[in-house]
Formats: sequence, structure tokens, C-alpha cells
Amino acid sequence: MSVAREFLRFAAVGVAATAAHYAVLIALKELAGVDPVPATVVGFAVGAVVSYVLNRMFTFATRPAFASGLAKFLAIATVGAFINAGIVALLIGQGLHYLVAQVIATLVVLVWNYAGARLIVFRQ
Repeated sequence: MSVAREFLRFAAVGVAATAAHYAVLIALKELAGVDPVPATVVGFAVGAVVSYVLNRMFTFATRPAFASGLAKFLAIATVGAFINAGIVALLIGQGLHYLVAQVIATLVVLVWNYAGARLIVFRQ
């Protein structure tokens, strides 16, 4: 499969993972009153698990053992979570709405996550 097609599949899976992330973020912020930065960290973790499972099934030809692949994926996602939370905190501090900040962070972290997944987790 070409890198372009693989990236499109990764992005499509990312829509589902992002929906899970944002659902948790919004529920924690709006319903439970949790601060946006910790709420986005929890949402990011949920989205990361969704992303790993779906990418393992649909995106990448290489399928590492589930547990070892998940451990690598979560290591990449942990760095992504710090990048994500940092961007959200920075942009909220600049006066942006938390969801606008989250959309910007999502776009930045997309590149990091794809590179890590392709080069480390699902390396061919």
C-alpha cells in the first residue's frame, strides 16, 4: 500500500479516535466541571486506545503482537499527550476557547502520531 493511501486510512481511523477523545473531553469539561487540560489528557488516552485497535486492524499491513504493539503505541501516544496538553494549555492561556485550542493541537499531534506509528509501532 502506498504511503498516501496508508496516511488516508490513518486519518480516517483518526476521525473515530478524535471523536472518542472529544466526547470524553466535552463530557468531563461540561458535565463534570473538570479543567480542560486534565480533561483532554483523559480524552487523549481513550482516543489513543481506539486509534491503536483500529489502526492495527485497518491501516497497517504489519501486525505486531497486541501487547507489545500497544505498549509502543502508548509510549508514542504519551509523548503526543504531552504535546497536546501543552498546546491546549498555551492556547487557552492566550484566550482561545478550549475546543478551538484542541482542534489546533489535534492537527499538530496527528503528524507526530502517524510518524511514530509508521516508523516504530507498525514498522515493516
